[in-house]
Amino acid sequence: MYKTYLVKERDIYRTVHQGLTNYTDKLEDVSHAKNVSIEDDLQNMFIKYRDKKISKKEFLGYFEQNRRNTEDKISKYIDNHFKKEGYKIAAKIQYTSIMALPEKTSLIDKPVILYETKNKLKKAGIVSSGKWENSSISTEDQVSKKDSFLVESTTEFEILNIKSIVFKELILLFLCCFVLLTSVLVLFIFTVKNLIQQQKQVEVLHTVVDNISHEFKTPIATLKIASKALKKDWNPEMLPLIDRQISRLESLMQQLHKDEKGEISSIESEDWDFFIQDLAFTYPEIKFDSDINVTKELPFDKSLMETIIKNLCENSVKYGASLVKINILDLRQNLILQISDNGEGIEKKELRNIFEKFYRIQSNNIHNTKGLGLGLYFVKKIIDQYRGKIEVISKPKEGTIFKINLPYES
Repeated sequence: MYKTYLVKERDIYRTVHQGLTNYTDKLEDVSHAKNVSIEDDLQNMFIKYRDKKISKKEFLGYFEQNRRNTEDKISKYIDNHFKKEGYKIAAKIQYTSIMALPEKTSLIDKPVILYETKNKLKKAGIVSSGKWENSSISTEDQVSKKDSFLVESTTEFEILNIKSIVFKELILLFLCCFVLLTSVLVLFIFTVKNLIQQQKQVEVLHTVVDNISHEFKTPIATLKIASKALKKDWNPEMLPLIDRQISRLESLMQQLHKDEKGEISSIESEDWDFFIQDLAFTYPEIKFDSDINVTKELPFDKSLMETIIKNLCENSVKYGASLVKINILDLRQNLILQISDNGEGIEKKELRNIFEKFYRIQSNNIHNTKGLGLGLYFVKKIIDQYRGKIEVISKPKEGTIFKINLPYES
C-alpha cells in the first residue's frame, strides 16, 4: 500500500511538472515583465548593479517588487490551469546565482525570489534547475563592449493537497487491502485459538496418561503380591482385595475413554477401611494406624479419595516411615483427613515446591527414591477440584503431617 501510494504520488507530480514546465517559459508574459521600461529591465539592472550605479538594497528591492507585482497573476494563472484536477499548487522561481563575466564576480550572496505564488512552499515535491548566459552589446564613448552574466535558477513546485488527492484515487485499493488484512488477522487469531485449544487438549492428555501411569503401580503391585499369596496358600480374604484392585484398574482405564461415561461411585463408610487394608497388605513391613470416624456415604468420588490416601501413604513409605497414622473425621459439612508419619521429613525450603508436577525432593542433588514426582501433584489437583485446602507440617528427621479439609453439602 505504501509503495503504491509513492508511485501514484510520483505520477501526479510528474504530470504537474510537465504542465508547469511549459508555463514557466511564459511567466514573463503573464507578469508583463516585457512591458516594463528599459531602466527596470533585468539585464540593465545587472549592469547597473555591477557598475555600482545602484545600491544592493535597490537591486534586491527590484526583485522583491517584481515578486509582489506578479504574485496574484501567477497564482491565478496556475490555479486556473489545474482547477479541473483540484490541485492546490505552490510554486517558486528564484535565482541562486548571478555572475558577471568574464570577471566571474558574484552579484548575490543568497538566492533571490523572482516569482512566487500566494500558496507558500512547505516542502518542495519537484525541484528543477537551469543555467543560462545573458548577453548584450552596449556603446559608451564610441567604444563597444559585451555585457555577459551567467545566471542559475531553480524552480520548485509542491502540491499542498497531494495526500488527499492520492487517497481519493486509491481509496478502492485501500479498502480492498484493509479487508484483506482484516481477513488475515481474523484467520491468524482463529488459528492461534485452535493451536491453544489443541495444546490444552494435549496437556490434558499428558496429565491423564501421567496420572494413570502413576496410579497403575499400586494395584499392579498389590495384585502381584496377592497372586503369590494365593499360590502358596488359599485365602478367601484375597478375593475381595483382588476385586477392589481390578475395579481400580477399570476406573483408571475409564479416564482414557471419557466418551464412555462410567458411573461415579460415592465413597461408602467401609471403603476407607479397605484403603488401609490394601496398603497394609502391599507394605506388610509398615505399620498403618488408622482412626476413621465416618459413618455415612459421602459425595466424593471413591477413586479420587483412594488416590489421596494411597499417594500420601506411599509417599511416607518411600521416605523412610515405619509408622503411618491415618485420621479421617466427618464434620457434617467438611471431611478432615490427616496423614502423619515418622519418616525423614521435608526441609522448609522444599515445602513450597512439593506439589509441582514432576518435582522430587533431592538429597545432595541425587534422588534417593524411585518415582516420577507426580503423587503429590495429583493429590493437590484433586483437592483443588473439590475446593479444599491442604496444609503441610514437617521437620527433618522427625516426620511429616498432611492436613486436608474437603468441604461438601450435607
